[in-house]
Parts: sequence; structure tokens; C-alpha cells
Amino acid sequence: SKARRSIIPAGDTSQFIPSRDADIAILEEPEHLNWYHHGKRWTDKFNHVVGVVHTNYLEYIKREKNGALQAFFVKHINNWVARAYCDKVLRLSAATQDMPKSIICNVHGVNPKFLKIGEKIAAERELGQKAFTKGAYFLGKMVWAKGYKELIDLLAKHKTDLDGFKLDVFGNGEDANEVRSAARRLSLNLNFQRGRDHADDSLHGYKVFINPSISDVLCTATAEALAMGKFVVCADHPSNEFFRSFPNCLTYKTSEDFVAKVKEALENEPHPLTPEQRYQLSWEAATLRFMEYSELDKILNKEKDGANSSTDKRMMMAKSMSMPNLSEAVDGGLAFAHYCLTGNEFLRLCTGAIPGTRDYDKQHCKDLNLLPPQVENPIYGW
Repeated sequence: SKARRSIIPAGDTSQFIPSRDADIAILEEPEHLNWYHHGKRWTDKFNHVVGVVHTNYLEYIKREKNGALQAFFVKHINNWVARAYCDKVLRLSAATQDMPKSIICNVHGVNPKFLKIGEKIAAERELGQKAFTKGAYFLGKMVWAKGYKELIDLLAKHKTDLDGFKLDVFGNGEDANEVRSAARRLSLNLNFQRGRDHADDSLHGYKVFINPSISDVLCTATAEALAMGKFVVCADHPSNEFFRSFPNCLTYKTSEDFVAKVKEALENEPHPLTPEQRYQLSWEAATLRFMEYSELDKILNKEKDGANSSTDKRMMMAKSMSMPNLSEAVDGGLAFAHYCLTGNEFLRLCTGAIPGTRDYDKQHCKDLNLLPPQVENPIYGW
């Protein structure tokens, strides 16, 4: 959906998963994946469903026309589908919308190549070599919402205080021309360059990563910069809470504080990362946090303890046959109401759904190399 800048599923994906394999489901972006979901309830199909919330949709929506009104409705729809379709919801940071059944936990890690770059730089510094030969930079998709507005406002307000400060900016995007024009109009000392991979050799020599964005939920680039042993100057904002424990993360509350932190970073050398700090940024640590906070460790242990030695390992856990409590009954009612509403094509179109996406059509199935849903197939339980 170009209008929503989101990938929205067509049809009911769960029907292609054999019931015998429907044990645990991880729904990345559970809110927008389920806005128009018309099919079996995920928590009925699977034994445990975990949603991972990555995006602060309300922040983006508020920037659009009639944003406050749109955000009001989207907020409640997000709560609705999260409660109806998930057993547990993980939010990467407090910058996301507070949802039912949710808990805050950073379950993201950095690509190992960034940690290797950091180790290489640390080794060079131990040998007395100068690892950082460049100053400050900013890297991100060139759209206003990715921190460019905040960056330009800060630099324009403190042009005198940061006299001589030069910032290299790497990025491509829809708002590139507007961002460059604004920087020229304000005579800011920004050197714009094409976007590139954060692990690119040309970026290794920079000592300071500037990230003023307050629309991020958990900035991947910030984690990558810390993993490479750089200073990071970022806003005192819930999205950066996880990074505050790292000594190289310098947070600011005011624009004057921003100037002070930039000067502090440029005048000093970053602290070498300890083994524990490197581990905290890794995918291994992120996966263990995910297992703990999503309660998967309890679910899997329960499954293991209750499994018979002759039972196939792929066999799913037996669902409890006890009567649902009041909360579960309400959740089921919300799911049923959502199913009824999303089944009406007129209502779907009125709320912005793409025509013909309620069910898989023959072309979808052909593209996915799957049998059409109307064909009985005992393997898939249709």
C-alpha cells in the first residue's frame, strides 16, 4: 500500500500452514499485519502467538493531514487487533504505542560484521594507531521523519555555537531535494553524499554518529555505530533507553545540551567496548531476551516436560480444554467482531484496504506456487 507505506498481507496466510506444524507464531508488526486480516484467528491456529512491535505508526500518522484524528482511530484499532490475535506483545521501546498484553524489551541485535569492525578498531587503538581520522556523520533514509528536521533545526539554532563544525550526511530518499534545499537556505555546513551501507569501509574512520531522530522506535544505526566503537550523540528519548548504559552514548535533553555533547564527543576518544557490552548488542543476547520476555522458554519447557518419548517432535502441544476465563472470552468476541467487519468488502474499501485482498485469488496462488484455496488438499487441511 503506497498510501500507507506498508506491506499489507492479502488473504489468510495461516491456511497454508499444516495444523500439525502450527505450534508457535511470531508476528512481526502485529498491528498492521492484522488491520485487514480475514481468516482464522492466529491464537486458535497456533498454541502461542508473539507479536513484535517495531514501528511508531502514530508518530508518522500525526504528521499527515488530519493526523490527530487518524491517529486516534489507528491507536484503538491497533489495540483491538493486538489483543484479539496475540498471546504476548513485545515492544522494542517505550516509543511505541502501549498495547494490551505488551512488555518493553529490545529483541534486536546487530549484524556480527559491525562487532568485528569494532574489534578491529579496538585492536588498532591498542597498538597505538589512530583509528578515527574523521569527525561526525549522520546516516539514514532521507525523509523528514527520519530525524532530518530535528537535525536541521538544531544546527540552524546553534550555527554560531558550532562554528566550524562540519557534518557529513549519507542517505537517499523521497525528501532529498527538500532537505538539501533547506540546508542551503540556512547556510548549514552539511556535506550530502549518497546513501551507503553502514559497514562500508569509508565510514569506519568517523568518530561520532549524530542521531537526533525522535520518531524511531529503536534505531538500528545507533546500535551499529556503538558496535563499531564510535560515540553516538542522540536525544534523551524512550527510543534510546536501551543505549543509555553504554558509555559512548551521549544523550541530550535540550538544544544547548546537544551542542555540549557534540563538542565532548569531538574532543575525546570513545571508550573501548567491554566483552559484556559487545554481547548485549549481539543477536545471541537479543534472542535470549526474546525467549525470556515472550515466555517462549516456559512454553517450550512445558512442551518438553509433557511430551511422550514416542511423540513426534513436530507434534504441537495439546491445547487446554478448560473453560476460557472472562478476559479470553472478551478477546474471542473482539476477534469475531473483527472477522465479521473485515469480511465486508464495502467496509474494507472505506477504511483503505486494497480491492480484492480479502482472499487469495488464482494469480496469488500461481505466483506463490500453491494450490488454489478452493481445491481440497488434505495435506494443508483445507
